[in-house]
Amino acid sequence: MDLATVDKLLTTTRTVRKRLDFTRSVDPEIIQTCLEIAIQAPTGGNIPRYHFVVVTDAAKRTDLAVLYKRAYLEVYSPQRQAEVRQSDPRLIDSATYLAEHMHEVPVLIIPCVEAPMGQGTGPGAYASILPATWSLMLALRARGIGSAWTTLHLRYEQEVAAVLGIPDGIRQAALLPVAYYMGYDFKPAKRVPARDRTYWNGWGQKR
Repeated sequence: MDLATVDKLLTTTRTVRKRLDFTRSVDPEIIQTCLEIAIQAPTGGNIPRYHFVVVTDAAKRTDLAVLYKRAYLEVYSPQRQAEVRQSDPRLIDSATYLAEHMHEVPVLIIPCVEAPMGQGTGPGAYASILPATWSLMLALRARGIGSAWTTLHLRYEQEVAAVLGIPDGIRQAALLPVAYYMGYDFKPAKRVPARDRTYWNGWGQKR
């Protein structure tokens, strides 16, 4: 296994917003291939409860974009945007850009998970979809395709379900805008080193 390639994939798969190419379509076969790769991720209890709704229809993408933007403005009013911009202008600018252009993204993917009655929707319920969603982003990235993990649309989960015919008992986990990305390659992000927040055999204990 080429560790250099694997490490680069893992450390440079970014949330892509402003660099999504709205003018270039994505072959459905590539999407399906990436989904087949993604479902090899671990699943809770080894039970395959995952589902994916891939949206390419322009009218439905527009409907979803309207709901996403409504949710975005509820969380990030113009005043809140201005406040966040003072501390992290690049983040809020790119997030606002995506909210305003979501309808132009050629593919939207909504990973879903079966949530049978009585089993709740806590962390365990999502164990069969979250790892696969991240694997999907990695598989797309390896093919030059960008994506962004978003969840704001969940404020209107029922309305989204109505647009897409998602039945009761199926919970949505995220909404991934998917497109080829433009420009230069990605670099590792600045993070607090894991060693600074890693404890051995008890909280606060260093190796």
